[in-house]
Amino acid sequence: MRRSLLFIPGNSPVMLQNGAVLPADSLILDLEDAVAADQKDAARLLTAAALRSQNYKKEIIIRINSLDSSYWQPDLEEIIPCRPDAIMPTKCSDSSTIRILAEKISELERQNDIEEGSIKLLPLIETALGIEKAFEIASSSPRIAALLLGGEDLAADLQCDRTKRGEEIFYSRSRIVIAARAAGVEAIDTPFTDVDDDEGLIQDARLARSLGFSGKAAISPRHLTKINEIFSPQPEAVRYAREVVAAVERAKKAGKGVVSLHGKMIDAPIAARAEQVLEQAGRLGLSLED
Repeated sequence: MRRSLLFIPGNSPVMLQNGAVLPADSLILDLEDAVAADQKDAARLLTAAALRSQNYKKEIIIRINSLDSSYWQPDLEEIIPCRPDAIMPTKCSDSSTIRILAEKISELERQNDIEEGSIKLLPLIETALGIEKAFEIASSSPRIAALLLGGEDLAADLQCDRTKRGEEIFYSRSRIVIAARAAGVEAIDTPFTDVDDDEGLIQDARLARSLGFSGKAAISPRHLTKINEIFSPQPEAVRYAREVVAAVERAKKAGKGVVSLHGKMIDAPIAARAEQVLEQAGRLGLSLED
């Protein structure tokens, strides 16, 4: 599950070490924005060493430098032999970026006796063109596991102010969710960047959840607990899902094609959503009993 994804600078030994004990579902070890140009080589080597020595027991994603830089190929050549779970390409604006990366990753997988296709891609969508071509990107390779929205760079590309309310990226958020779901992959929301505004984080995460995002990226460990809580099935949702599933089963046994619960008709989409809630709760180890 990808409820919370924490960005960690690839040139920070302390944070790379502490990542193993933080409550993030996924760690994004960052070789791009968090690392100055004169530290790129050191960050790459430090991140590779962390992958070889740390037992993170969670999904590890590496954010590499963009394809218009001289760093992305050395990033992959150093990192792929360490078998990360996924690579995060930046500023993805069309499927050509994905094809180039997928070919290079396949080559490195073969060279390092790694099952071809096992390393996934989580493209970072942070341009206006990327939003327009989100479905093309999401469906461009079987390696794609999710789309992640980058709100800060997107706002700059849109030439608008980035606000806490996020009204300026509302359309982009919706577009990302629709594109990702249509392609059968997850949608991950942009980080909330004010690390001291807990109430703002809660409101932003709840909005993202209501739009259909699977999870939310974070730049601060202090945000992880609330993000995990918001993107987990709530007790009342689990209870209702159990009631729905039980009602459907009773109707089947009785040979009835119509199901009613608390005066409301239960159709196929409601039943399917109930199954999704129970499946997610089960994966999180939440109690499915009263």
